[in-house]
Amino acid sequence: MIVVLGGGPAGRLAAIRLASAGREVTLVEKGGIGGQCLHYGCMPVCAMNDVARHIQAAGLFSKLGILGKVPDLDFEALLREMAKVQETITDVLDKETRDAGVEILYGQEGRFDGREVIVGSESLKSEAVILSTGSRPALPDIDGIRNEGVFTPHSLKAMKSLPGRLVIIGGGIMAAEFAYIFSRFGSRVTVLSRSGFLKNLDETIRKRAVRELAGVEIREGTDVLAVGGSPENLKIPLKNGGKESVLACDAVLVAAGLTPNSGMLEGIPKRPNGEVIVDEYMQTTISGIYAAGDVTGPPFLTPVARLQGIVAADNILGARRKMDYSAIPQALNLGYELAFCSDNNPRSKPLVIPGVAGPGTFWAVPASDTGFAKILVAPDGTLSGMATASPGGGLIAGYMALLMKRHFLVHDFSDFIEVHPSTDGVYGLAKYASGVLKKHEKH
Repeated sequence: MIVVLGGGPAGRLAAIRLASAGREVTLVEKGGIGGQCLHYGCMPVCAMNDVARHIQAAGLFSKLGILGKVPDLDFEALLREMAKVQETITDVLDKETRDAGVEILYGQEGRFDGREVIVGSESLKSEAVILSTGSRPALPDIDGIRNEGVFTPHSLKAMKSLPGRLVIIGGGIMAAEFAYIFSRFGSRVTVLSRSGFLKNLDETIRKRAVRELAGVEIREGTDVLAVGGSPENLKIPLKNGGKESVLACDAVLVAAGLTPNSGMLEGIPKRPNGEVIVDEYMQTTISGIYAAGDVTGPPFLTPVARLQGIVAADNILGARRKMDYSAIPQALNLGYELAFCSDNNPRSKPLVIPGVAGPGTFWAVPASDTGFAKILVAPDGTLSGMATASPGGGLIAGYMALLMKRHFLVHDFSDFIEVHPSTDGVYGLAKYASGVLKKHEKH
C-alpha cells in the first residue's frame, strides 16, 4: 500500500496517478478534499473576483448611460452561495478520486513520525509515502495579529459583513487580488506593504496592477507595529520612514503569503521555515518517502503542486522523472488577468504594445485601458518570455510557457491563424518580432 498524506492538488493527483497504475492507495485528509486551492485560495478568489468584475463593468456601463443603477452587493449572500459551490466541487473531486480506486480517510489529521503515517492511534504500514500537507497563511510576528477582527483567507468566511474600512497586510499577489476585490465591493482599502508592492513581478505587470488598483491606498515600506483597539474599531500603529502613526479600520485581512504546513511531520529533514527538503525527483532523504506541493516551499502554485505530485507518483512507479521548474506561467487576477512567464534569458529584448479591442476590452477603448501584450525575444528569435494584461491572459501564458519549453522561435508563428475577435496581442507581437529579425539579418 502507498499512503498519501494530504488531499490537496499534489496529494490528490499523486493518489489518482498511483491508483490508475493499479497500486493500492490510501489518502488521508483531515478536512475537505481539494486543499488550499479549493477552500481558501484560487476558487474563493475566482468567486469574489467574478462579482467584483461584474460590479466594475456595471459601473462603466452605468457611467456611459447604457445601464441603470449599479447593483448592490449582499456580502453575506456572496459567502453563503460561494460555500455551496465549493461543496459541489468537493463532491466532484471526492467522486473522481474514489472512482480512480483511491481509499480516502477523512476526519483525522495524519502525522508522520519519520517512518510511517499515523492516523489516530493506528499506524498505516506502507511501501511508500507522499507527504503533501500543504500550506497555511503566513502570520507576521505582530502583537495582536490573532485578535478578533483580524482575518486570513482561511477565516474570511467568518467575516459577518463587508467592512467599510479594510486594511490588508501584505505586498504580494494575494494582497493585490484581495485589494481589487474589496475595493470594487465598496470597502475603503489600505494596503500595508513592508517593502515594495509587487516588487518581484515584471515591471510592466506591476505598473498595470497599480493602475487597476486606483482608489486603493498602497503604503510601501510600512511596518505594522501592532493591532489593537476593539473588534469594531481596530487601531494599527505604523512606522514609515521613521515616522509613526495610527490607522483606524473596521477589519484587517492578513494576506502576507503562505508557509509550509509541516508541523505534523517529524523525523524528516526540513528547512528552518518548515519546508520539507526534497530532491529533483521529489524524494526526501528517507528512502521511499516523498513530498510534494506547498509543504516543499515556493512557488505555492496549484499547477506546480499537481505536477510535483505526479512526478513523485511516477518515481514511486519506477520512472526516473525530474521536476521541471522552467518557464512557469503565473497570473494576477484583477480586472484583467495579468499573466506572465519567463526563462530569465539576460540577452532577450522586450516588445510591448497596447491590448487589442475584443471581448471584455471593447468598452475600454475610450479610456485607453485595453491592457497590453509583451514578449521577450532572444537574438536568435527564441521566445524567452511574455506578459499580458487581458481578459484571457492566464490561458495565453499557459500555452506560451509550453512553447518556451519547446524552444519555439518567433518565426514559428508565421503560419499561426488566430481566433477573431480576441484580446490576445502576443501572437501579433511574435509575428512582428520575426519580421524585424529577418529584416535585420538581410542587412
